[in-house]
Amino acid sequence: MFGYRVPAPDEAMLISGGRRGLGGAPFRVVTGHGKFVLPVFRKVRFLTLSMCESEVTETCVTKQGIALHVRAVIAFKVGNDTESIINAGQRFLSDQEQMSILTGRIFAGHLRAIIGSMTVEEIVTERQKLAAEVLDTSKTEMAKIGLIVDSLQIQSIDDGDTGYIDAMSAPHKAAIQRQAQIAQAQANQAAAEAEQDAARKQAEYARQTAVVKAEYTAEVDRAQAQAAQAGPLAQAHAQQEVLAAQTELAQRQAKLRQQQLVSEVVKPAEAEAERVRILAIAEAERMKIQAEAAASHDRVALDRMLIDQLPQIVKEAAGGLSGANVNVLNGADGLGEIAAGLVAQGLTILDSVRQNLNGQNGQNTDGRPEQGNNGRLELQGPRTGRQDAGEEE
Repeated sequence: MFGYRVPAPDEAMLISGGRRGLGGAPFRVVTGHGKFVLPVFRKVRFLTLSMCESEVTETCVTKQGIALHVRAVIAFKVGNDTESIINAGQRFLSDQEQMSILTGRIFAGHLRAIIGSMTVEEIVTERQKLAAEVLDTSKTEMAKIGLIVDSLQIQSIDDGDTGYIDAMSAPHKAAIQRQAQIAQAQANQAAAEAEQDAARKQAEYARQTAVVKAEYTAEVDRAQAQAAQAGPLAQAHAQQEVLAAQTELAQRQAKLRQQQLVSEVVKPAEAEAERVRILAIAEAERMKIQAEAAASHDRVALDRMLIDQLPQIVKEAAGGLSGANVNVLNGADGLGEIAAGLVAQGLTILDSVRQNLNGQNGQNTDGRPEQGNNGRLELQGPRTGRQDAGEEE
């Protein structure tokens, strides 16, 4: 309809002319619905209520005197209440781009003030605290111009060529790098272990497959070989039986030949050896008998010579009694005893002579050296009863 105006959802319609607005404002504020505007007598302008952005890049000096280049982004808009719309409309309606410029300047001043009261460590590690303090200090000023801030983000903080932030972050960087290297090493190790495990599983599967395939192939080959060797196997069994019979025959022939060799060679050799042994024994016995005979002949000749000399020996012994004064106590019996003693004396002398002769040959009758009286003969007359030369009983 002609003269009926409706603002967009993110706009506020400002109608000037006619009746004044709330609080003595030079215009009326319409949002969310349309309004009939009398042409020529009324003038309509629109103020955006959408989100606006302002970027701040400022060099600030910290509490330590270190210059920092700070970049921040502010998201703001005109407030939804009528008072904020009136305040913003009076300031920015003719040039709404000035809202971003003015907002940036306001926040730049507060940012310098807040950073000047903080250290670099606080600024770097507590950016959210920095943003909250800047928002809190700028809230009153922004409300005066009808703007509200939705968010403030510190995009970057740089100390230029000072290197303070880098030096401050060096330990953390080293720790992070170390942790990154450890994590990378662990990841590599896990990957290698996973790869090795996969390779082992693959190799095990390949081995099992090869084993099954080999078993199947071996079974097939064995069956084929058994089928192919059925005839040759029977022939081989027959040949084996023939060879066994031939071996048994050869063994019997060898045994028979051995028996023949024993009868033809071993037995005659043993008989010949026995004959030689018996001849040797006979010869030794013959020589022994001859030696004994010779020795016996010598003893017989010696005994005969001694026996021939025995009467002369007894005679000489009896002759020794001719000059002795002998008393015979028992008559004829005593005289017989004296005669018998003389004969025994002669036999003793005969024995001593034989032993002395054998001792001169170096041996006694049993083959041992004689330990006798060195060839001396001792003649002892027999003593019968009591006899004392030159005395009468």
